[in-house]
Order: sequence, then structure tokens, then C-alpha cells
Amino acid sequence: MKRIFTLISLSLLAMCGSDLLAAGTKPSRPNILWLIAEDFGQHLGCFGTKEVWTPNLDRLAGEGVLYTRFYNGMVCSVSRSSFMTGMHATSIGAQNHRTKDKKMLPDGVRPLTEWLRDAGYYTANLVEMPPSCGFEGSGKTDWNFLSADKPFDSSKWEDLKSHQPFYAQVNFSETHRPFHGPKKADPAKVEVPPYYPDHPDVRKDWADYLDSATELDRKVGAILEALKADGLADDTIIVFFGDNGQAHARGKQFCYEEGFLVPLIIYWPKNFPAPANFKPGTRDARLIAGIDLAPTMIDIAGGAKPPEMQGRIFLGDRCEPEPDYIFGYRDRCDMTVMRIRSVRDQRWRYIRNFTPWVPFLAFNNYRTQKYPLWTLWPKLAAEGKLTPGQEFAVQPSMPEEELYDMESDPWALHNLAKSDQPEVKEALARLRGVLEKWIVDTDDHGRRFETLAELQAADPKFVVSRDWRPRPDTP
Repeated sequence: MKRIFTLISLSLLAMCGSDLLAAGTKPSRPNILWLIAEDFGQHLGCFGTKEVWTPNLDRLAGEGVLYTRFYNGMVCSVSRSSFMTGMHATSIGAQNHRTKDKKMLPDGVRPLTEWLRDAGYYTANLVEMPPSCGFEGSGKTDWNFLSADKPFDSSKWEDLKSHQPFYAQVNFSETHRPFHGPKKADPAKVEVPPYYPDHPDVRKDWADYLDSATELDRKVGAILEALKADGLADDTIIVFFGDNGQAHARGKQFCYEEGFLVPLIIYWPKNFPAPANFKPGTRDARLIAGIDLAPTMIDIAGGAKPPEMQGRIFLGDRCEPEPDYIFGYRDRCDMTVMRIRSVRDQRWRYIRNFTPWVPFLAFNNYRTQKYPLWTLWPKLAAEGKLTPGQEFAVQPSMPEEELYDMESDPWALHNLAKSDQPEVKEALARLRGVLEKWIVDTDDHGRRFETLAELQAADPKFVVSRDWRPRPDTP
């Protein structure tokens, strides 16, 4: 009976949305527009980054809320499978990038767009943008699962005005390699993170990345203008975020801070009262995960958080408490098999390498071709030109455990896992236990490694080597 009542209620919500449109009135609930950047860390002017020009996103952050500890990642197909379902990819069998043998989602798990459609929202993954923008959206989904229903109603911007309330997303490829943006950043002036060698090739690569961010901002500005021109700006929540960490070695595809820490900006339109826990013009330092987006959007839309959903609502009257821990993971990426798990609290980041015999620079065709530093690192090591904080990349294996004090060591240059300091030992034991419990509680599917046949099916170019083996002695 309860399920029947819920279905009737959702049907009435959908009918209500159509009736409002037919009458030419404003939507009773806000539209939602996601602006999704690829492979992008917190490298905007509003975060203090130099040699990047992002006035549109900086203004959006100034008028909305800038979230400084939003963790999403660690690679696109895994991350997108997570934030579009509100579930850890490891819990739904979507943890390997990319999965060719895709399966249906478990019972009770659906893409966000299906939940929003039930609540009366029109859904769109925008490719065809207004002529004034001068570009198209990438239309990227890249999910490691199959959807039982058509996930989006449209790909056209022109459909939005006549279908309110709507949920729409625009995907940008600028900050994904290969970088493309007009040259503006001066390689000599960019600030290269200290875990990278200070080399001309590295500086140029970083400048190209920042130029792509500048171009991304230009496109965001065009979309903001299009919203105003169509009379949608005052009724539309804007959510800008990165799908995973920066497109550089140690960022995307790894479990360090820069693999997960991405920008999140939310702007609230003036025609709707701002929810609890949202104060325009502020910075929010709560720990928030990518899987928290889906339940929060469903709540904004007037729906109920699905009982199976692992993400937390972080806005409004039904806001859930800030978590004590944020979890991260990495499994196969293309042909390179690593199993890494990580947990972050307010101060510490703990990393467990379950395949320590696989070196950091294990062969990966994509990174070998696209990352200048990937092949430069061993050459600089051979020439003795690396600092102690940069030598981690060229070691023959990974440490089984890593622990970093993110307060005193924000670049995570000093692994404290073998420290004898009581405070450090306590943190190590506590986070190790928390991670082990989470793996069991969430039914981490990564505990089963893919077979060689599955690996070769996922990537025909898969190279049979010692690196892929779940144990060094695996035949």
C-alpha cells in the first residue's frame, strides 16, 4: 500500500509540473543545472591559483557557496558511476575503469535522473547548446553500468524553457587531456606542486592545464548569459564541480588528496529561499563526498532519499550530520591493475596499497602517451635531479601503508606510517580499523580481482605482466 501511495504521489508531482508549464507560470520547484568539469582540481582564482583567469566561476562562488573539502574521484567512469547513483562504485560493481561487460544496477539503485523524473523533473544531458554559446556539450556519461530506463529526456538546450522544472547537465572536456585553450599562463610563473620536479616540460604542461581551466571558465560564462537570456537564471540552481582530481600524475587515478579534492560551487537562485546550511557568499569546509550530490538533489526536488542510497543530504531541513570519514578507492584503470583504498578524516589521510608490488609508474598506455612527466620522471631520477619528496614515484614498489598529516604536511610529502610517535600510531591504528570495517560494511567488490580473461576483454591491449597479478606468486 505504501509503495502504491508513493507512486501515485510521484505521478501527481509529474502531472503538476506539466500543468504549471501549460499555464505559463513559473515552476514551483527550482530547476537544477549541473556544470561538470573533467579531471579538474581546485585550480580557480577563488582558490588562490595563480596564472588562471576564472572570473565567471569566481563570481559564482562569491554569490553562492564555495565548498573547500569536496572529494570526488578518482577516475571518470568510476566517479560518474558513483555520483550519478549516490552509491560507492565499489558497492555496485562499477569500480574498474572502464568496464566493458556492464551489468544492470542492483535492486533499489537507479541513476539520479530516474529519481528526479519520478518527482516531476524533465532531464537533459545537454549537447546542443544555444547559438550564443558557440560550442556543444560533450554529452559524457561514461557509466560502468547499464540503466533499465532511458536516463535523459533530451540533449537540447531549447527544450528546457518549456519543460520546467528541469534537471540538466553540461559536461566540459577542457581540463581533460589533451588540453585545449588559448595560451595565456606563463610557465615561468605557475606554481608547480612540490611533489613534481621543477622542470620546463612540467611547467609548460601545468600552464597548458591552467589555460584549459581559463577556457572552461569562458564557456561557463556563456552558459550563465544564456540562462539570463532565456529567463531561467532566477529559477535555476547551478552546481559546478569536477568529476575527479587533476589530470596529472598522482592526481587522477591515485588515492592522494589531489586525486579526489575537486571544486564544488553551488549557486542558489533568488526566486527560491535558500535552504538550511546554505549561506551565500561563504566557504563551507565540511567533508562532502561526490555520492552526497544525488540524495541532496532528490531532496531539493521534493523527493525522499532512497533507503539504499549511501550518500548524505548536506543541504536543507533534512540535512544529515557531517561524516567523520571520507573514503576513496582505485582498482583497474585501463590495463593497469592496482587495488588501493583510502580514508580521510579532518586531519589525516590513510592509504592502503593492497598490491604494493605494482610500482607507481607501472605501465599505462594512456599516461605514457599523454603525461610528459610519466616518462620524464625516471630520466630525472637517473640524473639525480629529484628531491626526496619526488622519489616516491620511481621506487620499485609501493608501501603497504601510507599516512599523512594533512595539517602539517598538506602536500603529503612525508609518509608517517612507520613513525613511533604515539599520536601517529594511534591515528594509523584507528584509520586502518575504520577502513577495514568500511570494506566489509559496504561489500567492497574490489576484494575479487578480475581474471585474466576479464582483463583482456576489458582492454584487448592488456599487457600480461607481473604488475597485474593480485599476488606476486599468481601464475
